[in-house]
Amino acid sequence: MFPGRQAQAEQPNGASVEVLWSPQKADGYRLERATAEVASRDGVSILRIRPEAGADSAMVRFPAPEKTWNLTAFRYVGIELHNPSADTLRVQWRARSKGKNLSRDYILEPGERVHLRLTLRRVVPEALKDVFFGMRGFPELLDPERGIDVATVEELALTMRGFSANTVLEVQKVLASESFQTPPWWSGDTSNLFPLIDEFGQYRHRDWPGKIHSAAELAERIREEDRDLAAHPGPGDWDQFGGWKSGPILEATGHFRVTKHEGRWWLVDPEGRLFWSHGVDCVRSTTAVTPITDREHWFQLPPVDSPFGVFYGRGSWAPHGYYQKKESYRTFCFSGANLLLKYGTNWEKTFNERMHQRLRSWGINTIGNWSDPAIYSMRRTPYVVTLSSGARRIEGSTGYWGRFADPFDPDFDRGLLAAMEREANSSAKDPWCLGYFVDNELSWGDELSLAVATVRSPADQPAKKVFQERLRQKYGDVAKLNAIWGTSFASWDDFLQKTDEVDQKKAREDLAAFCSEIAETYFRRCHDAVKKFAPDKLYLGCRFAWVNDRAIRAAALYCDVISFNRYDVSVASLRLPDGIDKPVIIGEFHFGALDRGMFHTGLREAADQADRAECYRRYVKSALLHPQIVGTHWFQLMDQATTGRGDGENYQIGFLDVCDTPYPEIIQAARDIASVMYTLRSSQGR
Repeated sequence: MFPGRQAQAEQPNGASVEVLWSPQKADGYRLERATAEVASRDGVSILRIRPEAGADSAMVRFPAPEKTWNLTAFRYVGIELHNPSADTLRVQWRARSKGKNLSRDYILEPGERVHLRLTLRRVVPEALKDVFFGMRGFPELLDPERGIDVATVEELALTMRGFSANTVLEVQKVLASESFQTPPWWSGDTSNLFPLIDEFGQYRHRDWPGKIHSAAELAERIREEDRDLAAHPGPGDWDQFGGWKSGPILEATGHFRVTKHEGRWWLVDPEGRLFWSHGVDCVRSTTAVTPITDREHWFQLPPVDSPFGVFYGRGSWAPHGYYQKKESYRTFCFSGANLLLKYGTNWEKTFNERMHQRLRSWGINTIGNWSDPAIYSMRRTPYVVTLSSGARRIEGSTGYWGRFADPFDPDFDRGLLAAMEREANSSAKDPWCLGYFVDNELSWGDELSLAVATVRSPADQPAKKVFQERLRQKYGDVAKLNAIWGTSFASWDDFLQKTDEVDQKKAREDLAAFCSEIAETYFRRCHDAVKKFAPDKLYLGCRFAWVNDRAIRAAALYCDVISFNRYDVSVASLRLPDGIDKPVIIGEFHFGALDRGMFHTGLREAADQADRAECYRRYVKSALLHPQIVGTHWFQLMDQATTGRGDGENYQIGFLDVCDTPYPEIIQAARDIASVMYTLRSSQGR
């Protein structure tokens, strides 16, 4: 293929395909830490790759034969793989253009054959730089953060990990597939682009299976789902809580607890049945709220004085993106408006009741974080409660969601204690409540970060005062501290006043010790606040995303269950620090695809809905087989708004779309997992 020349798509069986590489092109690949040979299997030519013994990874590269491929006519670039080995392999499929990579990871199981596809997300054309804003993903595969120039793809590459001395991987073809037509407005003529979004909150300029076109279709969806729910009442081997009805009977305490049974950690439900938490977050009706300020012309919105006027509002939360600099902005809730149109004036009651029926039918036995108390307080599905700690922050700290709370602040737990007091006569006594998450995705940094941040903070920072006292107790004379740290503090008060960076290598021992004290103080105060009002409930930790071993060790001292938000293709490799054996729960994970009108896949990509469902099965299966993991909670129930929430997230990550229509593929995946999860988890499934 010539540079800049667009791949000409063939049309076998109506599908656009361009073969970019096959084993017949014997010189069209390069190997790293591997050997290969062209062979034949079942009469088909293959490239048989053997990773080098002792290597951590191996790679096969496919450079474009004429410097670049132009793949603008295609939606996907893929590779056909077969794993004839007994090893489970982790692979990464990658496209490179102008020094920027687009990639996705995949777990290739023993014996598996797969056409692994990567969605060709594109750079935003210069003419559209100022047209779209307030979203992390743009229409028609445009991606301002991750997109590449698909007209100049220089190389495709596959990386392998997790192999043994006997691993073999077979490659049959590399191919571009499914035609993609560039919209006319990419040139900058947006006269026919707006409104971008229809009255239901959907993208106007494409159609797809399941898209809503009228109120009559919403009514028909109710009837269709009623039939589906009647045909699938839920797993027959569950007790009322979703525990394992035919499994062993343990001590019943009337509350959820944890235990280690036959070498694996479990939750135990109030009736004494083994319980594994198969959950979903954000079970509520108000998920698809989107800012409309500065982009009212994007939408087909109802009159403010109509029955749908109640779904207009104002927002201020925007830690990132276009709306971060605005004190507030107008919003519209498409999910709420669609529910009113679908279910009528009693839509909230209907939706809330229907959600419990849905969850049971789908094989979901836990309502996860950030869910509506009006739903979980109906006491038909087990649930968790969301709480927050701290008011004052460590001023020198940084973080994706904000600075770290100062656990030495006397008021650190004031709000948490007040929140727990409000729960004292409700969730704290409710057998349906598993327990409490406190905070989410705090930025723990590395093993020195929070102590370094404390040194950078002002003199009145409570954590800094405690750090000063610890150092004064250890060294006595500040000159001794200076000798070790290589600093020149004139006095202990000077230590408080200065905010200069310190030499982390020289100060490492003291910085590391204080990081441990910060973490232990944080978890102790959160634990004590929860247990003061809910001694029978589980303290579920802070949902680690960015973390270090010191923080995990501190969590292990005080948490009943350690929680991680783990956006990966598998949790098989999740390990706690040496010597720590505690139950673990996954607070968030998801996969998304761009085949149903949404603009962003979320944090883990799938090629389409069938692929997304398979990714779900594999992830939850990896958790079920992990001896410490006692549950997974998917983020989230409903897709985010097509045009994004306050921080721009507009991910296709729901069990439901914004019109309250279930995605049948992932619903079936959840049902499949639920039907086998207890036998798979137990020794009977090994």
